[in-house]
Amino acid sequence: MRPTLVLIAAALFAVPLPGWAQVAGPGGNPESATQAPVLTPPLQPPAPAAVPVPVLPAPPVHMGADLSFGTAVLQGLDKVSARVQTIEAPVGVPVRFGSLEIIARACKKRPPEDLPESAAFLDVWELRPGEPTEELFRGWMFASSPALSAMEHPVYDIWVLDCKGAAGR
Repeated sequence: MRPTLVLIAAALFAVPLPGWAQVAGPGGNPESATQAPVLTPPLQPPAPAAVPVPVLPAPPVHMGADLSFGTAVLQGLDKVSARVQTIEAPVGVPVRFGSLEIIARACKKRPPEDLPESAAFLDVWELRPGEPTEELFRGWMFASSPALSAMEHPVYDIWVLDCKGAAGR
């Protein structure tokens, strides 16, 4: 056989071992080739680009107890007449708005160094002449989110604006 045909046959039927490559001997003679290990790095995904993470300041921690105030400042809406009225309700004293009677049981506000929030615990009744009194609402209302704990009534809406008066603990 001719030497070219031998080389082609050897190349077609030679199966290299994984991780090993054939190295020609001295003078580039393929017959004196030896097997030498070839080190290949393992396949790894490229390292992600370092993206700086913004450092945000920590949210203010609620340090102390809420401050209690003597008066709840409310706002009422009469949906029939479109009348909006600011109502000052001293704690423990009933006040009237239309046919509603409102008693503020507590009014609390966060200290000035915390996130602002005012909340009032209210009792709301509807007084109609000749009918029994109907309790409409009893619970906390928050100034920052009035829909969280809303009084449902077809004619009136009431929500908390603020607390004022002498602050106590």
